[in-house]
Parts: sequence; C-alpha cells; structure tokens
Amino acid sequence: MMRGRYPCGGMQRRQFLAGAAAAAAALGALPTFASAQQAPRGRNRGGNAEPDGTLGVPGPYPGQVIEARNPAMIRGGAKNREAIRATLGRALTELTGTDHPVEAWRTFVEPGDVVGIKVVPNGHPQHPTSPELVLEVIDGLRSAGLKLTDIVVFDRYESEFLAAGYQNILPDGVAFGGLTPKEGDGTQLKLDFEGGKGFSGYDRDEFVEMNLVSSGHDPKDDRAYRSHLGLLVTKRLNKIISLPCLKDHGASGVTGCLKNMSHGLVNNVERSHSTPAANATNTFIPSIVQHPIIRSKCVLQIMDGIRGIWQGGPFGSNPDWAWDYNALLVGTDPVAIDHVEWDIIDAKRTEMGVPGVGAVGKLAADPFNREGFDIRQPQHIALAGNLGLGYFDYRSPLGRRRSINHRVIQVG
Repeated sequence: MMRGRYPCGGMQRRQFLAGAAAAAAALGALPTFASAQQAPRGRNRGGNAEPDGTLGVPGPYPGQVIEARNPAMIRGGAKNREAIRATLGRALTELTGTDHPVEAWRTFVEPGDVVGIKVVPNGHPQHPTSPELVLEVIDGLRSAGLKLTDIVVFDRYESEFLAAGYQNILPDGVAFGGLTPKEGDGTQLKLDFEGGKGFSGYDRDEFVEMNLVSSGHDPKDDRAYRSHLGLLVTKRLNKIISLPCLKDHGASGVTGCLKNMSHGLVNNVERSHSTPAANATNTFIPSIVQHPIIRSKCVLQIMDGIRGIWQGGPFGSNPDWAWDYNALLVGTDPVAIDHVEWDIIDAKRTEMGVPGVGAVGKLAADPFNREGFDIRQPQHIALAGNLGLGYFDYRSPLGRRRSINHRVIQVG
C-alpha cells in the first residue's frame, strides 16, 4: 500500500506511515493519516466520540440539530437578509443556550482566530450557499471580535466560486478564493498551482491514504492513493465554519456537511466516484472527515435550507427540481444534521412521487432516466456515525444517550 513516495516530511513521519500501512494491510483497505495533529480530545463509548467541550467534530453539541424555520427568508424568489439574520441568531442561541447571538458566536470563535467560511457555489443559480447567509456569518464573526482580515471565504474550486459571484459581495479586507483553479482540469493529483488568491495548493505533509484509485490514474503512482489537505486548511486557518446546502447528489445520495468537508478541503476527490460502477463515496467521505485536522478545525455547521434541491443535485440547473424550504439547520454534529437533511429530501421526493435517494441509480429506480451511478450511497452518513464523527440514530441503542435531538423552532 505504501510504496516509495515523493518527499512527505522527515524520516520519523515515513517510519510512522510504514507502520500504519502494515496494520492497514492486515485489516483491509483502511485509511491512514499523515498529520502532525492529534484527534480531538474525548471519550469513546461504543464507537461514538463524546468530546468534553472540545470544539470540532462532533463538537460540544453532539446529536443536536436546530432546525430554524422562517417563511420570510425567501418569497417569490427574493431572499430577505433581515429574516435570515433573525433566523440564524435564534438558531445559534437555541443551540448554545445563550441569551444573545453575540454570546453564541463567542462560543465558537475569539479575537485572534483566523476563520474560513466554506461555501458551496456549485448549485448556482438555483441553490448555492446564499450570499445573504455568508454576509450574516461574517457579521457574526465580527461581533465576536474578529477582524475582517482574519476571515477567508472559500471553496475548493476557484472558478466555481467566482462564477457564483461571491467576490462581488464581500466586505473589503475579507480574503477569498479556492484551493484549485477549476474542476475537471486534469490536476486532481497536482499539489502546487500558479495564480489564485495566495492560498491555492495542497500540503505535502497532511493527507489521507487509502486503497482507492480513480479509473483515470496510474495505480503505480503513489499520489493516486492520497488526498492532501489544502494549504489554506493546514497553514492559515485555525477554524472553519461550514455552510453546506440542502441538496441531493447523484453519487452520495445527499450532499451536506460531511461531503462539504470531504470534497471541499482535499485534492484527488475524483477517486470517490470516478465511474458509474466505481462509486466509493460511502468509504471516501467518512475517511476524509476523520482526518484530525479536519475534525478539529471544523467547529460549526450551518446548513442553508432556504432553498433545497430534491433531484439533479449538486448543480441545480433545473428549477423544477428546487423548492423553497425556508430553514437553517445548525449544529456541531455533521452526521446528525446530514441524517435530518436526508429525511427532508426523501420526504420531498415522496411528495413528488419518486423513490428516496437510497433507492435510485442506474441499476435501481431511475425515474428521470438520468442517474449517473449504479446506486447512490447516502449510507456514508451512518458509516460516519460508526467512526465517531457524530450521532446517526434517532433512538439510542441499548438506552445509551447517543441519539439525535432534532428540534424544530419557528422564527417570524
């Protein structure tokens, strides 16, 4: 599994990886990590981590999902920033038990932090991360004492970020851009890029390695087995706030908090679903999110459910497959939020008379004759729960307190 490699650190790191590889070979196609950081502190009970107040994944509020609904957030295609502000503030105070949104923001950030806001632009124009929500998160960070120059708004692909127009709405001083120039440019394995906004490229010393290779890559090339974390993630940011969208996905079933991290913070993501028959999102997504840097730095999840996509995601080109849901889902547990998202999307699909996302694919139901993969894999959410990345069950097995607490609140 670990062949001769290009330089990825000193001898001590290589020796560690060689030992990890031997263990992985004995256990099967398990991922190994190269990282200078340790996983977040916390106890481990039955495979479910329970951090003792530590920020990260699943964070100080495991299993907690606040779904704040407000019908005024979007009406007639127009989004109302004031309604979004009120809804976000209420969701954060409900989650943290604080009396004011500023106190809630101070639960997650403090002056001196350098915070990344990970957006999802590829649903443009139907449902990218709402610019109004991005601006409210920036205002929230400023209220907690952060400087504009300590905030970075980004996506993996700079071209998609710019196409969605985020650069046109950001306050002066906020940095922005992408880790990679564009998707599909033949650079899945490349680590260094020219141009960009000063933080493009990937860290040679921080990666996830697993026995999973894209159909288009040479299995004799060591790089094909690794996904490296972005330099922005490892070197510049100490915290990340994730703003995924409520959307389905042709390979992973849904694309939410977990996939926003697994496919937005590393390179070589093509190997997770390189052909219709080689869909491996079930394995890839949890394995990437398990990396200790990703787990420790992703401190807050705010899912944009103002508008949703129930079919044809993640790109959202067909307005007939989008609908106004008018909700924000907030928490620190990406597994719990994504399970709730899965249920919301399946409920909408049932309303529209089509099977749920776990029952469709080229080899299963294909109601629109457009499925791109043999079978979708929303079960990556349950598998992430098994790795201790959050709580998946609505009812805790054996009476243990490891279940989702989904609270719906009405705002406005």
